[in-house]
Amino acid sequence: MTILSDSDLRKALKSGEIKIAPKPSDACIGSGSIDVALSGTFYVGKKSVKKGVIRDLSKTDFTDVYDKVKRDSLVLMPGEVVLAVTEEKLTLAPDVCGWIQGRSRFARLGLTAHVASSFIQPGSSNRQVLEVANLAWFPVRIHKGMRICQIVFEKTQTKASIPYAKRGRPYSKQ
Repeated sequence: MTILSDSDLRKALKSGEIKIAPKPSDACIGSGSIDVALSGTFYVGKKSVKKGVIRDLSKTDFTDVYDKVKRDSLVLMPGEVVLAVTEEKLTLAPDVCGWIQGRSRFARLGLTAHVASSFIQPGSSNRQVLEVANLAWFPVRIHKGMRICQIVFEKTQTKASIPYAKRGRPYSKQ
């Protein structure tokens, strides 16, 4: 597999191998990644769950513990995790995958852009749902339009036999 450089990314955007809507500005395209921003759609922990215990994670869906909210900004308390939807919708060719990476400027302040699910499957077509966590000892405000993370793209050796967007998985059309 090969990581795409800025030149490769511009070619892939032009050819449609990578589609991003809205189209990224030149300032969002780095040497080997593209920045993406928060949309203002967040999933915050349900108050009713905060004091309870989830006994069986295999039978719990994220909608059981999070409420969807639309806000221009949100304050994360120390140790708090929210789900945040990206502004951009990514559509990848069946031989292109991606990795969500936090931006160092925010990581140094204790803000993570994803906790565990950083891989974007070949053939995906969706907005990314980020697990944003505040690891700092102080509250942090996140806001709509904040370029919170970057996507590193790779070409796979072969095309996926069934692109992720056609598998019918619950998260394939986020």
